[in-house]
Amino acid sequence: MRMHNIDVGADLRQRWLGWLAPGQQPFFLSEEQAEQCDVHGGFDLSTWRQRAISDELRDTYALWRVSRDHLRVLWLDEPTFHAAPRAVRALLVRAQVEHRRGLVPAVRAWAGHFPDADLLGQADGHRFVWWPSMLEQVDDALLGLILDRIQRLLPSRHGEVSDAVWERAAPVLPDARALAGTFHPGSGPNCFGTVMAAAAVPGAATAWMMPEPFEDWLATHARPVADRGHDADPGTVLVWRDPDGAAQHAAVTLGGGWALNKPSQLWSTPRKVLPVRDVIRVSRAAGTRLHRYALVETRCR
Repeated sequence: MRMHNIDVGADLRQRWLGWLAPGQQPFFLSEEQAEQCDVHGGFDLSTWRQRAISDELRDTYALWRVSRDHLRVLWLDEPTFHAAPRAVRALLVRAQVEHRRGLVPAVRAWAGHFPDADLLGQADGHRFVWWPSMLEQVDDALLGLILDRIQRLLPSRHGEVSDAVWERAAPVLPDARALAGTFHPGSGPNCFGTVMAAAAVPGAATAWMMPEPFEDWLATHARPVADRGHDADPGTVLVWRDPDGAAQHAAVTLGGGWALNKPSQLWSTPRKVLPVRDVIRVSRAAGTRLHRYALVETRCR
């Protein structure tokens, strides 16, 4: 399949399906909601156990939005969920919306794509969650639509970058071409690591890079520049900072009007190439300001 103009192999496609609809998924409940599930759903609260949540499921369900310290977590598989009374299933699904868990789509958004029984009959008729049986037969186009509705991204245009641009960028960004138009096989690698990896920093391509090592690297290998005229050069690091000066996002120019950018650490976001103007436009966030830095060493190892 192709996603964002990037080829996706069969193994990665299968991983995506497993993260969108895992065999067991977490349902977050208040104490009162948990007691209702215990009484009316036949779920024994004494058997509930804490379990680790992978980075991929953290990102699938946007768990940074969920106040987990004050909630119970019920892990359910598909047969157990469907065996519960409909009122309990409705409570479970509505609670996820209330607690801001991700991947609780609206039924009306998927009408016509899936059988009514999978959508209207699953919970309260307004919201539902994905289960393996719903996705096991989806074609590439429908899987792409599901992913696109989770996070709308511009397609990568790495195939339009000329050899001359790549050659000019190579002395300062030796690994940029190999990274461009690729998905990492999981969550973790983020914008900061992608910029550093393009400059051939060992291990950066697979790391969830924190701001501190990124700032140390930037201070050592780049100098601040004041104007947008540097956007046409290879190796201009674009950094969006909050009012306190903390880096919130970063990308790097390739020259010729192009830039390399990874929107986030999510498994669904690729290392993509876009026009610099588009990277600046889509990376804007309230309260942040763009700063520019020119790399000054030819191989930032």
